[in-house]
Amino acid sequence: MNKSLKMIRKASEPANQQEREQPLKKIQDNVQEAAHAETSPKPVRRRRAIAFQFGLFLLIIAISILIFLAKRIAFFPLDLEITRTFQNITNPFVSGLMSIVSWAGNSPQAFIIPVVIIGFLYGFGLRWEAIASLSNVVIGEVTNLLLKIAIHRPRPASGLIHVNSNFGSYSFTSGHVMFYVGFFGFMCFLAFTLFKPSWKRNLLLIIFGAHILLVGASRIYLGAHWASDVLGAYLLGGLVLIGFILFYRWGKKRYFIHQPVAEGGNQAS
Repeated sequence: MNKSLKMIRKASEPANQQEREQPLKKIQDNVQEAAHAETSPKPVRRRRAIAFQFGLFLLIIAISILIFLAKRIAFFPLDLEITRTFQNITNPFVSGLMSIVSWAGNSPQAFIIPVVIIGFLYGFGLRWEAIASLSNVVIGEVTNLLLKIAIHRPRPASGLIHVNSNFGSYSFTSGHVMFYVGFFGFMCFLAFTLFKPSWKRNLLLIIFGAHILLVGASRIYLGAHWASDVLGAYLLGGLVLIGFILFYRWGKKRYFIHQPVAEGGNQAS
């Protein structure tokens, strides 16, 4: 009797296994079909990849030229003209807005804000997002510091323009702009890719995006940096941002694709 039951069980096991695998296979087929439908044809992807690589090459060339010039020239005539044009705007609202925009990049806010945001990401189960964000902040700050030390470009002098405060360190590149583009830009990327469309996601994109767009003007208006310092920071910060998005996507696929998400968090893509 026992032998008969064992034989029946053994005979039914393959059938049960096939039944269990069928729903999974169906899901995999559906995912592949959906991915195929949303994916551009191979020639289009190749052209886009070439265009992206060419754009990245031009970005690196532009940064290299600007670094070379900033090392040898304290400021350009156009820098002085742009700053004086900005500072001729004496509207109290503009003055207040420029100070508010720079506030998040001042000490100790520039340390506290990333710690709080990274803590929220980790607490909501987004472990890789938290790790990538922390790496983004550290490497961005170290890169900016090393570049300042290497170039030794002096800050704008109060005899030439109005300097809002006694700013420390060197001028090239703007640490505020690099921090905003690198870190806040990465937060925009995460918010756009991880969260479902909602007013909350739109609000985050507006807040982070507005800071990125306005911080360059803010640093010039306050006399903290020349326009070429700001331009260099936007270019270098953009390069850092691209690098960390690629790094994030690389690590996500290999190590954190099945990471748990705490209740109330959003499932990572």
